[in-house]
Amino acid sequence: MNVFGLSIPPLVLDLSGGVCVLVSLYFLWAKSSVYWHWSNLSLLPYFLLFVAGGQWMLAGLQVTYLLFGVHGLYLWHLERQRAERGVPFREGPWYGVTWVASLAIFAYTVAVTDFGAGWNWVQFVAVTLSLVANFGTTRRWTWSWPVWIAVNAVQAAYFWHAGYWVLFGLQFVLAAMSVVGWREWRRDERREVAFA
Repeated sequence: MNVFGLSIPPLVLDLSGGVCVLVSLYFLWAKSSVYWHWSNLSLLPYFLLFVAGGQWMLAGLQVTYLLFGVHGLYLWHLERQRAERGVPFREGPWYGVTWVASLAIFAYTVAVTDFGAGWNWVQFVAVTLSLVANFGTTRRWTWSWPVWIAVNAVQAAYFWHAGYWVLFGLQFVLAAMSVVGWREWRRDERREVAFA
């Protein structure tokens, strides 16, 4: 891909995005807001990679992830204020705006995608599941982890087909990390119930 006159090999974009994602998941396990910064950092190389490959739904998903990233970061801040100082906030508008924007991006990318190519249906399933998982992640709902594992399975097949080898291998690492995250969050839920 050519960016500002520099020729960037797809492997560099693939690898740099993958490193950022791995670091972000470490912080997600701990429910640290640093997660959102690393996750957002991964979006530019992936966006460029998917635009270069003409994968419009996956490119659009990166823009949607950025909306969720900004939204999730601020939402976690508001939730922390509510938990620590009892400062209330209205959740409805925060979720509504993010979802309307995300669904508009999704609709646009679906509209410009040629579904005559069978692999674009796989891309569609991966993006749809990703949106559902992202919603659960912004709310810190434990069920988001198994959905991420399903996303990893679908994306592994797609990235194998597309020849994105780092992303293909990363799906297995992410799935394993998601299993660990799922266990951690379930343990936290049981602990919260025990102390309630």
